[in-house]
Amino acid sequence: MTADTIGGVWTYTIELVRALGPERAEVALATMGAPISVTQREEFKSLANATLFESSFKLEWMDNPWKEVDAAANWLMQIKEEFKPDLIHLNNLVHGHLNWRKPVILVVHSCVQSWWQNVKKEKAPDYWQEYQKRVTLSLQAAHLVVAPTLAMLEEAETFYGPFQNHLVVHNGRDLNLFRYQPKEPFIFSMGRVWDEAKNIKLLTEIAPQLSWPVIVAGDAKHPSTGEILDLPNVKFVGYLGQSEIADYLSRASIFALPAKYEPFGLSALEAGLSGCALILGDIPSQKEIWQHAATYVNPEDADQLLATLNKLISDEFIRNIFSFRAIKVGLQFSAKQMAFDYEQVYQQLLEEVDIN
Repeated sequence: MTADTIGGVWTYTIELVRALGPERAEVALATMGAPISVTQREEFKSLANATLFESSFKLEWMDNPWKEVDAAANWLMQIKEEFKPDLIHLNNLVHGHLNWRKPVILVVHSCVQSWWQNVKKEKAPDYWQEYQKRVTLSLQAAHLVVAPTLAMLEEAETFYGPFQNHLVVHNGRDLNLFRYQPKEPFIFSMGRVWDEAKNIKLLTEIAPQLSWPVIVAGDAKHPSTGEILDLPNVKFVGYLGQSEIADYLSRASIFALPAKYEPFGLSALEAGLSGCALILGDIPSQKEIWQHAATYVNPEDADQLLATLNKLISDEFIRNIFSFRAIKVGLQFSAKQMAFDYEQVYQQLLEEVDIN
């Protein structure tokens, strides 16, 4: 299994490997993108069924990555020869076409083309043509392409398809990590702050007009450019560990993330499991997951975000309704269920895929 160490894919991977457990799967975990942090290393040590193979090879969406992407391909082949896996589970997009000679599942957590379309409202520039070519080759070679929402799957097939087979498997979280506590009067948001798709900047613009404080957690430094996003008008608490995140979410009355692009949204799931009233971007993936359990706003409309937040701030009854709706929906997306779904997928691929 491959994973990058930047953002939600790491969380997804740790949850999945842990939930699979030693009796269900032994995993060789190959990491790319950036060196593993101290916190991530501790998370990995808690897994009883995984062997770690570390690298910092660039990911396909980074600047001029192709020399390192090719080097990573050779490295992955070496791991395959050493570990001798029965099945390949890729969480990056460009290595599905390698000579694995094993069933290959490739998960599309996000992609540049759909990011550009949803965030910039235009096609990706010409310098992404090599990315387009390589990702298309990889995805079409995979025996099965998985996405965490139907919205993401449909976009991926539009840009890179047709695929041999495709399926939606929802992400999940360990339900025991999050809890509901008496709510306090503040708004919380979190994510890759540097990612324009998260649209946290819109929240900072209207924060001075709110009667409640806004607290933002996450990494504000872009992993490729090193640029640090300025966050005026809010309390920025930086990158937090799991227990600190869970504490803030347990106490936050409202979670706001008016994202322009969010293929699944682990942060919203964590907030929902903690009983936060959710205000999310009005985009297909979020409505697919949360349906009537969240309030949606146009990611381009600061006035609508302000009015929606003020309405929830002033109406405790409505906040409580959305709080319990969020918990009810969030409970459907457990790590246990995710692992069960993937195990079914693995078994079917092992039985049906002819690698000759």
